[in-house]
Amino acid sequence: MVVAGDFKNGVTFDMDGAVYQVVEFQHVKPGKGAAFVRTKIKNVITGAVIERTFSPTDKFENAYIERKEMQYSYNDGDLYYFMDMETFDMLPLNADKLPDSFKFVKEEMLCKIISYKGNVFGVEPPTFVELEVTQTDPGFAGNTATNTLKPATLETGAVIKVPLFINEGEVLKIDTRTGEYLSRA
Repeated sequence: MVVAGDFKNGVTFDMDGAVYQVVEFQHVKPGKGAAFVRTKIKNVITGAVIERTFSPTDKFENAYIERKEMQYSYNDGDLYYFMDMETFDMLPLNADKLPDSFKFVKEEMLCKIISYKGNVFGVEPPTFVELEVTQTDPGFAGNTATNTLKPATLETGAVIKVPLFINEGEVLKIDTRTGEYLSRA
């Protein structure tokens, strides 16, 4: 059990049959009246964020979110298959469970599969990936007076903005959270 008075950022709890995570909290003790806890909580399944106030004595069941590392194997239409590295079982997931950042994942990369009570609701790709540039316009010598960016297509098909000096065939380090170029690998 978790008590609202003990809320901290990142705490997950079960409320009204849904799983919520505390994004922001503030203990308020007004001059008159009882103290309360003002929070912003996020539904971990849908991603919706709501603001809610609780009494510091409100109690909720803890919700344990499981994160298991699995290897992305292949996709077959709208199904994406992940392999458990311990049991070698294959887990098929629909494309709607994958985040936008999954476009930076190639076969055999390790991802975290997020589930609650055995129901998978999300996939976390690695934070940083190294991918090869398959198509981009050539950069011209001396064209570096400004911080100009050009589009580049990566081996997974994702398109990102890169500096002018990047050429085809180079391997780049990409931040999957923002989709930004970080450096050459």
